[in-house]
Amino acid sequence: MDWEIVIGLETHAQLSTRSKIFSGASTAFGAPPNTQACAVDIALPGVLPVLNIGAVDKAIRFGIAVGANINRRSVFARKNYFYPDLPKGYQISQYEIPVVEGGQVTIQAGGAEKIIHLTRAHLEEDAGKSLHEDFHGMTGIDLNRAGTPLLEIVSEPDMRSAEEAVEYAKALHALVRWIDICDGSMQEGSFRCDANVSVRKKGSDQLGTRREIKNLNSFRFLQQAIEYEAGWQIEQLEDGQQIQQATVLFDPDSGQTRLMRTKEDAHDYRYFPDPDLLPLEIDDAWLERTREAMPELPAARSHRYQTELGLSGQDTVLLVSDRDTADFFEATLAEVAGGDRPAAAKLTANWINGELAAALNRAEVELAACPVSAPALAGLISRVIDKTLSSKLAKDVFDGLWKGEGSADEIIDRRGLRQISDSGAIEKLVDEVIAANERQVADYLGGKQKAFNSLVGQIMKASKGKANPAQVNEILKQKLDSR
Repeated sequence: MDWEIVIGLETHAQLSTRSKIFSGASTAFGAPPNTQACAVDIALPGVLPVLNIGAVDKAIRFGIAVGANINRRSVFARKNYFYPDLPKGYQISQYEIPVVEGGQVTIQAGGAEKIIHLTRAHLEEDAGKSLHEDFHGMTGIDLNRAGTPLLEIVSEPDMRSAEEAVEYAKALHALVRWIDICDGSMQEGSFRCDANVSVRKKGSDQLGTRREIKNLNSFRFLQQAIEYEAGWQIEQLEDGQQIQQATVLFDPDSGQTRLMRTKEDAHDYRYFPDPDLLPLEIDDAWLERTREAMPELPAARSHRYQTELGLSGQDTVLLVSDRDTADFFEATLAEVAGGDRPAAAKLTANWINGELAAALNRAEVELAACPVSAPALAGLISRVIDKTLSSKLAKDVFDGLWKGEGSADEIIDRRGLRQISDSGAIEKLVDEVIAANERQVADYLGGKQKAFNSLVGQIMKASKGKANPAQVNEILKQKLDSR
């Protein structure tokens, strides 16, 4: 406990353009190896890069979303290093002047709000991919990914635990999807993180020597890798060893990091401005057009839900966790009939954050593939509001909606689930249960509240769950208190 962990993340978000950042080749995922690598991507002699303006626009969107400074003039540089899947022998990136500088992302960790500051976000091209498992004694090179546009988002070393790093990565993942600049697919490599981890004695303001964990493509692996690496560094230092700056890989099977190479510094890459690319210039008109096209951001939407609809902060955190959920909530609420607006909003939020979310998790499907549409769920919620359905019966109707059995009204009629709200019918059930349970009646009159609950349960059972619970409670209490 004498040590403090210091973490900064470098996140690569693959920008969702149809073509690559410096060529017209497709960025579609899953094509056979080397079928989407054009002359520019494989660096044939005499080819010249041409900047994809769509990639720049998405970088600007990100900068606006995090409140960063958008540099009106930025420069592309050549980052020189040899690797088999980089045919040019250099990567086109941005170094001294990135397109986005500064900004911040707010996270919730340990029950408290924390701001993670960003250093920069710069545009660059991706390298190809080495294929080790498909070849015996050899490595194959697939250049389909070479030239895919990336936005590398670099944080300050503001995180102090693996939990904070994961929450930051999740917030960033949700944001790039929300503003529609990256599909966020971690399985396909569209969103991956490098974690810079160091440790230092508590109370020190000096940063320790960091080691960079490369290419973490799941939040679980990110947490495991940081926890192992921090523990390893502490153990080394307590044994009197020195930490050497290095790049390491995380092995999910062993749960350990292993050395990949000693870490290069910026001067090792011999950055210099790319002579084939003019400086990128962004004028006020371009910036304003992009700003006007921005969607309402999660924080603003959360604030609107709380002020206009009376929802709690916890409700809105879940609803704005991704844009699909927030849009589904609004589409559902727009179709809900009856009830005052705040009450309908609260009930709608409860169904989306509760029953619907649980069903999606069980089926392991995304909201986009949900078999229950917003109008269908609104029909169900409307029947709860007008007391056609009890909360318990509503779950049975939801099951029918999920199975595609028709609308809420059709399922109610087909399954005979309409709630009994007729006072006479409920009073008859109450009288029958009271007559059959004199001992429990006596227990209640003797002050035992559990006996009342037991009687309510028997009435609901007798009605097959269809009796209006509020009316059951009211009528039963009136009859017992009048004895």
